[in-house]
Amino acid sequence: MHALIVVAHHDPQSLTHSLAAHVATGLAAAGHTYEIADLAAEGFDPRYSAADHLVHRTRATAPADVLAEQARIDRADALVLAFPIYWWSMPALLKGWVDRVFVNGWAIDYGPDTPVVKKLRHLQVHLLALGAADESAFERHGYAKAMGTQIDYGIFDYCGAHVVTSELLLESESGTALAHLNTAENLGRRLFAQSEVLEKA
Repeated sequence: MHALIVVAHHDPQSLTHSLAAHVATGLAAAGHTYEIADLAAEGFDPRYSAADHLVHRTRATAPADVLAEQARIDRADALVLAFPIYWWSMPALLKGWVDRVFVNGWAIDYGPDTPVVKKLRHLQVHLLALGAADESAFERHGYAKAMGTQIDYGIFDYCGAHVVTSELLLESESGTALAHLNTAENLGRRLFAQSEVLEKA
């Protein structure tokens, strides 16, 4: 099976990039294929433009860079997002990718007089969010729940995609890097384990 790993960080030496690489290592060890979409290195433009708005309003053909990203997702059985937590959410680069790529007519179908049709029910999603704060900060202020509401449900469930993994990998600057990398590699190894069991049943 095939996974698309999307990484949103400007520094290729970052822990975020290492997480993506370890997911890839686990996938390869389990006999699966993957593609890494490095949004910063590839120069993806996250700015929602008039052309993007036209797609939303009139079902116009999406810009070429958006069509290319949609094709990447269409080729994948699972989508993995690896990103740092900025201000208790995903970075602007990744949010802009979602804004531009998960559009009406592709991720969902709806109009003024029609209910929302979720078009990504076939897609498994795995979220690896890397943060420096500890778990108590996320729980005390309700940030963990807010992120789940915004990202897991507000974005992916709205499109019908099934969020299988939603990990907050915290205290990333306090000696937990190795544990987080092990989590990422183990995720890669077991990403399609349940699908393989169902195929054999």
